Formats: sequence, C-alpha cells, structure tokens
Amino acid sequence: MITTVITERCHFCGSSDIVRNGRDYKDDQKFHCHSCTGYGTLNSQTKYSVEQKEQVLRAYQERASMGGIKRIFGVAQHTLKRWIEAAGTALKELAETLAPAQADDILELDELWSFVLKKSNQQWIWIALCRRTRQIVAYYVGDRSDQSCRQLWARVLEQYKQGHSYSDFWAAYQRVIDTDRHQSVGKETGQTAHVERWNNTLRQRLARLVRKTLSFSKSERMHELVLKLFIHRYNLDILAALS
Repeated sequence: MITTVITERCHFCGSSDIVRNGRDYKDDQKFHCHSCTGYGTLNSQTKYSVEQKEQVLRAYQERASMGGIKRIFGVAQHTLKRWIEAAGTALKELAETLAPAQADDILELDELWSFVLKKSNQQWIWIALCRRTRQIVAYYVGDRSDQSCRQLWARVLEQYKQGHSYSDFWAAYQRVIDTDRHQSVGKETGQTAHVERWNNTLRQRLARLVRKTLSFSKSERMHELVLKLFIHRYNLDILAALS
C-alpha cells in the first residue's frame, strides 16, 4: 500500500507548524500558525479576482460594515481587513490625487470628532478642503490640540496656502495659521459650508464614523487606513470627473 503524506504550510510565512482551528461557514478547514500567529483557511474554494476585490472595497465605503460585507459577499472579516491594509499601503501620495491648484483657490478647514475602541479615546480628523474642486488637500488624525492643527497645516501644499482659508473659531487655528489670508468665521457666513457638508458625507459613507453605530474602529491603524483609502478614492473620482 502506498501512503501519500501531504504537508500543509502557512499561507503567510510558509511554516509547517500549524494546527487545525475549526471550519469556516463554507466548511473549509481553518488553521492557526504557531510561527507567525496567523489565521487562515486551507485549500479555500473561493478565489477573488482583482475586480471582485475592488467591488467589495467600494461597497465597504458605502456604509456597509465588515459584518455586512461578510453576509453580502461571503468575504471573512480578517480577509477584508487584509485587503484594506494592502490597498492602503499601495496608495500613492495624496498630492498625486489633486487637480492643479489655482491662485484664487480657497481652503476650508474643519475638525471632525471620532473615537477608537471607546469614546474616551477621542480621535479628531482634521480636514483641509479646496472649495473649487471639493477635493481634500490635506488631513490629519490626532487630538484637538495646536500640535494636531500644526500637523494639518504642514501637510497642505504651498500652492494652496497662497490663497485665502477659512475655519471656525477653534483657537488652535488662530494660533497656528499665522497669515493675514486666514480668517475664523461662524457657520452663518457659509464660508465653511462645503467642508462641513463633506464631514456629513464622511459619516454617511463610512459605517465606523456614524455617530450612533456598533461599527466603530478597534485600532487606530485601521481607523486611519480606512480614512486614507476613502479620501484617496474620493479625490480620484473628482479628478476623473474634472478631466
């Protein structure tokens, strides 16, 4: 009698030091790797094309949660997380998604409250939006301090700093942006209406940023990765429309 021995290896590190870890909802064998601590599925019958991955990532940015993606497309949460990390790492610089600046461009600045894991761990999203193109010129995720405001302003390209900019009366803007072309205004002026509307778009499109939701971020890395991916895609869609 001839006996064939098949050695399965970890898909991530190639180690054979793996153990069975139950079965998934498609009844495929799952495993856990002792070498890299990774989890995966052996001999999965489901293979996703580049187009299918793109469709899933786009759907994820239309308020669907990771659990919702699993129910609709059958993509496991850890798989979707891996796709998001890969897509976020492969993104170009934000400047490459922007239309050329013009001398009379106006920036609107605002900050958006969010949190990671628990509401006491606040993460403020600082945004600089070009009024003419509606593109996001720069963003930063941090606290609500002068340092975070300084980080946002440092990321704004010099050609966009030549025009006027508007923000609300948060004191950090007045202390950090030392130029006579910047002005703090109230909502009634309408000078920050576009960036405030964009904040609403962000909350409507990403489930983890909806104010009353169970789809909150569990890690700061994933919180910023999803935001980064959304902003790049948003800018590129506008750039394609302007071309």
